[in-house]
Amino acid sequence: MSNSPIKVIAFDVFGTLAKITEKTSPYKKLIHWLHQQGHTAHVNDAVTVMSIHGDFEDIAAHFGYHIPAPLLTELNADLEFELKQIQLFDDTLSTLQQLKTQGYTIVLCSNSAHPYGIYISTLIPIVDLYAWSYEVHACKPDPKIYQYVIDQIHCKPEEVLFIGDTPLADVEGPRHFGMTARLINRKKGQQLTEILADLL
Repeated sequence: MSNSPIKVIAFDVFGTLAKITEKTSPYKKLIHWLHQQGHTAHVNDAVTVMSIHGDFEDIAAHFGYHIPAPLLTELNADLEFELKQIQLFDDTLSTLQQLKTQGYTIVLCSNSAHPYGIYISTLIPIVDLYAWSYEVHACKPDPKIYQYVIDQIHCKPEEVLFIGDTPLADVEGPRHFGMTARLINRKKGQQLTEILADLL
């Protein structure tokens, strides 16, 4: 570990450590169905969905609806397909392992529905803390999710470096909370080693 004050490195997941090669977007389909049933569309609908620790039926029940069996079968099939499309970027595991070897605490902090968190946990087991939106019941850039990281790791905001691909959730939010943050652009081929060059 360098002389940097950084002791904890928190990573966003999708678009940062992993990608979905072919999307079926079952949760978007669920939200669309809810709107068709009469639920008034709200800008925070997706946030609400990712903040619920449960399955499709639990989410629908939260909004006051019951999913018909054919749609539930379709949603579950879409979800199973999409989970199989998740791939880690080539440098993900090697970089995380190098950081762990150097003494950094590794955190994954993601706005994700429950099945994605479970699946990612099997792909990336070398992590000290998973801060999933459905467990915290808050989505980035809500300060609650950054506070959860601080509380669980027992560190100070200034000791955390946040890495992600979304400016608001992964850079502006963490910085406003007192963390250091850096943006990665995987679409332009950026590697984790470029973003973390001074720490590796």
